[in-house]
Amino acid sequence: MLKLLFGKQDVLSFERTSAAPIGAVREAVTQPEAVLEWWGPNKTAVTECEIDVQVGGRIRIVMQATEAMGKYAGTQWPLEGTVTEVVPPPRFVYDACPWVEGRRETTTIEHVNELVLVEARDDTTLRLTISVGEIGSGAKMAAVGMK
Repeated sequence: MLKLLFGKQDVLSFERTSAAPIGAVREAVTQPEAVLEWWGPNKTAVTECEIDVQVGGRIRIVMQATEAMGKYAGTQWPLEGTVTEVVPPPRFVYDACPWVEGRRETTTIEHVNELVLVEARDDTTLRLTISVGEIGSGAKMAAVGMK
């Protein structure tokens, strides 16, 4: 495993605000049917999604490259994790480890994700903090993509 490609900083932070109530945003990030609609980069589809939002609950999301990805079509990227903390509605923490199907030993990226929802009037802000741990020797390009 390699340690970070991000220099000394091993934390990625994102913030997005939606004109939606906190309940709708919470459902978008915790309900499998909703996650299927938005998860992953362009030219991928989610083929499996399981999210059990309780401490110790399992998360499993499998992305697959579509025909639009050319030679990568059909490639799968599973992600598995465990929920470690839930403070409804605003905080949801889980560890995660995605990899390239068939190459788990070298393509994992271990990380912990913390989602915090903040409601203000008619908007909800989602703050995502990703603390990246070990990066497999074959996962450099994926890690740079995360950044």
